[in-house]
Amino acid sequence: MTRAHLSCYISGVMIEGNFLPHNFLGLDEKDSGLENSKVVILPVPYERTVSFGRGTSKGPHSIIYASRSVELYDDELKCEPYEVGIHTLPELECDVDPEGMVNEVQAVCTKLIDNDKFVITLGGEHSITLGAVRAHREKRGKFSVLNIDAHCDLRDSYEGTKYNHACVMRRALEEGCPLVECGIRSYSKEEADFIRGRSDVRVIHAREILESGKNDWIDEAVSNLLPNVYISVDVDSFDPSVIPSTGTPEPGGFSWYEVLGLLRKTFLGKNVIGMDIVELAPIAGILGPDVLAAKLAYKSIGYKFRT
Repeated sequence: MTRAHLSCYISGVMIEGNFLPHNFLGLDEKDSGLENSKVVILPVPYERTVSFGRGTSKGPHSIIYASRSVELYDDELKCEPYEVGIHTLPELECDVDPEGMVNEVQAVCTKLIDNDKFVITLGGEHSITLGAVRAHREKRGKFSVLNIDAHCDLRDSYEGTKYNHACVMRRALEEGCPLVECGIRSYSKEEADFIRGRSDVRVIHAREILESGKNDWIDEAVSNLLPNVYISVDVDSFDPSVIPSTGTPEPGGFSWYEVLGLLRKTFLGKNVIGMDIVELAPIAGILGPDVLAAKLAYKSIGYKFRT
């Protein structure tokens, strides 16, 4: 029986259900109060620029709901990472145009960074990343962005806006953040032309890793990062057999342990200043991807605050 599968008896009848608080991991107030928490979960259910499958607006709720089934003890780290305190904010209301949404995410993240919080933003579509990157750039100075993704997201504009999910890493570059992009397996000729010869964009293709058996790709990725790093995880970086619940699936993606290995080494070797997990589009009755995204966030908290 997992933490989230609780049962009680009322008048001799067993009632089953989930009675944990609706916050990340279902934590009690003493472990989730804002003032004493080192980590803040910011849910941003934004879905305005998606270009294929829909449903990312339901991603944050599904990740938080699924997180309540995650065991608090981490067998790899031999600790319970939640003890650093994890506060979950209400979903950010951002029924605005994409640029307005970016500004709202930036404003909230700025306040949290000012209060020395490690912010994990849950999407929603990938365009939300720019607001978090801008906030960290303003407050934390120079850093790299590690983008774990199936797509480069380096278009200058797409479907009438520079704030489209397909443009988010182009905007991050314009903020002065060099990129390392891992798991890439789909991008346009425009993006290929843009990348060619640049020293501030390192693309590690999925085929390099999975097809040719490249063994040193994680070392290569981490060595190309600056000392400070912001991590963005688009769940379409995973193979569709692992995460079918995304709007832009691409064959030939990562497994759980490949992504975990990259995160582990990045957190060990660099100062990770913030992160996001985006583009989950939940499918009714398929809970695995929701749990994976939740556990990925929790593992990252463990790697960040390991003692």
